[in-house]
Amino acid sequence: MPVANQVLYQPFEIEYKELSVFPKKTYRNSFFVLIYILEGSGIQYVNNHRFNYRKGNLFLITPQDTYFFDIINPTTFFFLSFNQSYIKTSKDNDWVERMDFIMNNASHRPGCILKNRLDKPLIASLVENIVQELSNQQLYHSKITETIVNAIILVVARNIALKLPKNIKENTGEAVLDILHYIQENIFHPENLRVEQMCTHLAISAGYLGKYFKKQTGETLQQYIINYKLRLVEMRLLHSDMRINEIVFELNYTDESHLNRLFKKYKGINPSEYRKMQNKL
Repeated sequence: MPVANQVLYQPFEIEYKELSVFPKKTYRNSFFVLIYILEGSGIQYVNNHRFNYRKGNLFLITPQDTYFFDIINPTTFFFLSFNQSYIKTSKDNDWVERMDFIMNNASHRPGCILKNRLDKPLIASLVENIVQELSNQQLYHSKITETIVNAIILVVARNIALKLPKNIKENTGEAVLDILHYIQENIFHPENLRVEQMCTHLAISAGYLGKYFKKQTGETLQQYIINYKLRLVEMRLLHSDMRINEIVFELNYTDESHLNRLFKKYKGINPSEYRKMQNKL
């Protein structure tokens, strides 16, 4: 399937499409895309993973992700595209730094981005308001639309932040954000997550790295890496048809028994049982 590289000409762009068939090409962007499903169902493919989608799902496609949709029931898509510079137009440097980190670290989080139940009706309302503004074109519609776009991005950031270390300090410094970014960026490459390799890349001494991370996040580096990988396992169990051995291979576990032991230790149940239990809910 051909890959279409798209270009964004405005700080943000909005599209609203009703489709029975999605164009038969794989897309790759140099910008962020939020895709909200107003109606319909089908399968979303991101970076060779597949996820069943339905009304009310919100997906975040990060730069260089590849994606396309297989529509089962006619679907109404809402696309909100925005680039890195749009985030950085704020005069609040702390907000820009945190937002930049959160959005870029959304990678490897497949499926619906909305983890906070209270945010689901909020996003539905915000998207509906944008659609109305675009349809009615009343006075100040551009400025109102921009304000709603900012609200949507903030809600998305909040949901991504829910998966950051639980005890991370609100005013954490740039160094710990760099560490988290590095870990998440290299989660599929365990050789890059060795302490000596991390210290070389981040220009931090081995003696300081572990203590600093624990102080800032409340977790050791090893705990964070284990928990983060297990969250990826959960998402694949819930939102993909990957077999356990495929998950083991992708996330570089020694073998299935290694993953089973680790998953049961932290989740109280093995991966296969977890998938069956969640499918019954």
